[in-house]
Amino acid sequence: MSAPTVSSRSFGLARAGHVKTPGRDAVRVKGWWLAHRFLVLRRLMQFAILALFLLGPLAGVWVVKGNLSSSVTLGVLPLTDPFVLAQTLATRHWPEAAALTGAAIVIVFYGLVGGRVFCSWVCPVNVVTDTASWLRRRLRITSGRAPRGGLRYWLLGAVLLASAIAGQTVWESVNPVSITQRALIFGGTLAWGAVAAVFLFDLLVAPRGWCGHLCPVGAAYALLGSRSLLRVSARHASRCNDCADCYAVCPEPQVIVLPLKGKDGAGPVITDRECSNCGRCIDVCAPDVFRFTQRFDPRRD
Repeated sequence: MSAPTVSSRSFGLARAGHVKTPGRDAVRVKGWWLAHRFLVLRRLMQFAILALFLLGPLAGVWVVKGNLSSSVTLGVLPLTDPFVLAQTLATRHWPEAAALTGAAIVIVFYGLVGGRVFCSWVCPVNVVTDTASWLRRRLRITSGRAPRGGLRYWLLGAVLLASAIAGQTVWESVNPVSITQRALIFGGTLAWGAVAAVFLFDLLVAPRGWCGHLCPVGAAYALLGSRSLLRVSARHASRCNDCADCYAVCPEPQVIVLPLKGKDGAGPVITDRECSNCGRCIDVCAPDVFRFTQRFDPRRD
């Protein structure tokens, strides 16, 4: 499926803004666990990964060395952020063999499960931006305007160009993902200030602004997983009661519009690369319209 049109983006954002307590009906119909299971599993995953990185510097137990940009697990498994690798190559420096192997592993994994699974299931900044989104709904803040959806891709290109000109990986000095980890280990006003800036930006300036519109890391992973097998499907779209809870919790509500409504001949599977496979639409949907499937599943009822 091609990128969402402006009208799809506008429609999705408009529907999202009309719901104040998404998931309330799902809790009543399905129970608390089924209405929150993917949210809980994501948080457990995010905090577990963060804990593994913190065990070394804070407790001297080195299960994982490095950070989410580049790491080695148990001394044998290298993992490298493909965006970091791309910046390194842009500097015209050839990376070490371990970095190439680590990037290959990451590319294969996220190429199968969806690139932006990194954003929703791994990245610690997602906790910050999800909290800002939740608080924005609770406080009924409607001011602010999100940047254009394609801006992060321009930023991705700008970062690679800047790396080529500067001869160094320029993004790593300002990357909120790395800054969050440094803030937890070393503290510091500047590090925590950067995390707070992302939170306040999403809360007061642009809804879902950082992850949804600006982060070039998310753009890189979206491109990486654009043909991934694991997808969410609106298979039971006929059950939809137009409550709009899915739009309210989705970080990218525009991706739901066409598959859910079957517009423009769209199938039920959300194949848009911006979908992060977070599973929140599955959680909060009381009539169970959505489910995980593979991208070639055409079934709809």
